[in-house]
Amino acid sequence: MKFASAAILLIAAGTASAFAPNPSLSTRFSSSPLRMSEKTSEEKKISKKNERLRFMKSDQFFRNGFKEVRKDVEATMEGQFKSELVDTLKANEYVIERDGVKVHLADSFGFCWGVERSIALAYEAVKHFPDRKVHITNELIHNPEVNDNLHNMNVNFIEKSNSASGKDFSVVNDNDVVILPAFGASFEEMQMFNDKDVEVVDTTCPWVSKVWNTVDKHQKKGLTSIIHGKYEHEETVATVSFCEDYICVKNMDEAKMVVEYIKTGEGKEAFMEYFKNAVSEGFDPDTMLVNLGLANQTTMYKTETRAIGQMLQVTMMEKYGPVDIKSHYLEFDTICDATQVRTLG
Repeated sequence: MKFASAAILLIAAGTASAFAPNPSLSTRFSSSPLRMSEKTSEEKKISKKNERLRFMKSDQFFRNGFKEVRKDVEATMEGQFKSELVDTLKANEYVIERDGVKVHLADSFGFCWGVERSIALAYEAVKHFPDRKVHITNELIHNPEVNDNLHNMNVNFIEKSNSASGKDFSVVNDNDVVILPAFGASFEEMQMFNDKDVEVVDTTCPWVSKVWNTVDKHQKKGLTSIIHGKYEHEETVATVSFCEDYICVKNMDEAKMVVEYIKTGEGKEAFMEYFKNAVSEGFDPDTMLVNLGLANQTTMYKTETRAIGQMLQVTMMEKYGPVDIKSHYLEFDTICDATQVRTLG
């Protein structure tokens, strides 16, 4: 399998590098320290993270783009996304006035670096494999214009289905090319493509990969991952596929429900009914809300993620005491500023 990445882009504001140097299954871990201590060396199986890294070393997996078509892609992207009006606005402190009307431009207008990189990789893949059938497992990004451009390049968007995988992968044949979108793909999808005779171009945003690395740390430390995200969102679907024990909370209200259960242990049936689609298989809140780690869907507001983290930290400190807090709650910075900056900008 092969996955790809890399390219230098010219987007709206001018020339910018879209690529910079960027730094199977494991035994199920419980939040119980006893189970952690009882784990034998035979049970220390390779983590999903390490399996993913193994996939990426395959000759069928590309993450570094295709230099021979890069200049053509730069020209294409400049034509699609560069604007003289935007350049004028940026040159005039993001505001111009004409005929008595003032026009303001958000100072964070445009694609973030991770999105620029994903678009470049996808475009390069199409040009590099002109005679191959190219598929993509989902929308590249949540931008109709970009996805329409890929449709016009004859990229096949794999449709959803009622199958176990949720998608109709029967259309992917040997010698085809598969693009993984900026949101990433699930571990199971990567594993399937690794076993097929296909080329894989991986455009996953490095910030998303950072979240996957974080939940891998949770797993190794015997923590339940609390994911601030929407359980049905493609990025979160990919993230939880790298987890062992997890629960997804989409906002502060749901996080408060988790905190209330940690404090009281009451209403288990109602709790599980509410979160039935947002938890790992076999989830037991009585044992799996004891040792926690926080991660987030990168498209969620960082202010809310941080507020949820502070609430969880205080809750665990009150329940287990300040001395043992690090044994029961860990938080790694997986927050991407781009969503908040571009929404509030």
